[in-house]
Order: sequence, then structure tokens, then C-alpha cells
Amino acid sequence: MVRDGYFYGISLVLVALVVVALTHSLVWAVLPLGFAAFFLWFFRDPERTIPQGQGLVVSPADGKVTSIETIATPEGPRTRISIFLNVFNVHVNRAPVAGVVREVRYQKGKFVNAMDAASADRNEQNICVMEADDGYQVVFKQIAGLLARRIVFRQVVGDRLARGQRVGLIKFGSRTDIILPADAEMHVAVSAIVKGGSTVLATVPPRGDLDGATMRDQITSRDALAAEARESGR
Repeated sequence: MVRDGYFYGISLVLVALVVVALTHSLVWAVLPLGFAAFFLWFFRDPERTIPQGQGLVVSPADGKVTSIETIATPEGPRTRISIFLNVFNVHVNRAPVAGVVREVRYQKGKFVNAMDAASADRNEQNICVMEADDGYQVVFKQIAGLLARRIVFRQVVGDRLARGQRVGLIKFGSRTDIILPADAEMHVAVSAIVKGGSTVLATVPPRGDLDGATMRDQITSRDALAAEARESGR
């Protein structure tokens, strides 16, 4: 379970105890106890079996695929997959690929319905850019919705993430977008129900002649050299 669940759940149980102490009746404790049970269930964090294989992109969230479309970016055309999370879905977010966090950017905005296509650009959101070990870039967006106004992302630039690793959550319904290279082969369609960390959304063809392990070693070596250069320059 996500620690937020314990915070809300225990707080409401304490409220229920105070109510019982003041009223000497269990009747008035039903409401806070009911909410406590809801929050403990809402912030559940089930284990998932993470698929293994080169080029696999797993879903960053539980929910329903609402769109798959080609979009224009400064780097050229990309494929965007949008996933809508309702209040009943697991809200823990997971890394879609194995790789290194290259950029984290929080963008303020509105809180329109996450089902609205405009929410991808207009709503408050956290944007994470990852360099996958297989040699391509992935953009993962946590987008706030009409009710979901609290985005949690626990990683920083330079962190190495495993495919399916827990990275944060969005509270109370939201939207998650993932932007992939245009040549990604889709394994899901619109209206598909997906699970974070276990559903394979797409496969991205390998870049060049390097396999994932070699690419990962090169990225790690490059990062180490960059860190050493920064230290020597101080």
C-alpha cells in the first residue's frame, strides 16, 4: 500500500475514536470508518509481474486506453498513447522502460476533465523524459484531472529506473500519456484495459547494432565520465 493510504486511513480511524468518545455511540463513527476503508483500498499497491524483453514498453498506469495517435514534436513525429484512470483504478505509476531519467519538469495548468483531449496540453502535469537502455527516448506525463489535483513523482534527473519500477502516483482519477518513437509497434488498441507495469503497450525496434545491455553500459559509462568531469571542474 502507498503510504498516503496509511495517512488518510489512520487519521480517519482516530477521528472515529474521538467521535465514539464524545457521543458514546458507534453510529456516528460509521462515516469516518467508511472513508478510512475507502482510502486504504484506494491507495492499494499490488505486486505486478514485469515482462522482460528488448524494446518492450509497459503501461505506466492502470486504466483504459482512450487514444493512440501520431503527434508532431520538435524532434519529429511521435506516437502518443493516452490512458485514463478513473477513481476505481490503482493509481500507482510505474516506469514504462528501463533507462535513465534525463528531465523532470512540472507544468502548471488547469484542471479540466482528463477525458478531454485538450487536457494533454492545458492541464497541470509532471513530465518525465527518459533515455531507454534500448537507445530511444520516452516521454511520460502524469496529467491532473477534474478531481485529481495532486501529482507525486519521486525520481530526479540522473536516476536509473527499472522497467515497471514504482515512480509515483496521481490521486483521485487522472490521465497518463506516454510518447514513443513513431516506429513503435503497438500491442494495444483504443478501449483496451491496461495494468501498470505488466501490460505491454508497444515494442520499439532496436537502435543500430547495439543490444540493450551494451547500450545500458554505454549510458552508464557516459554518465560516469560526465560526473567525473563536473567534479574535476570544481
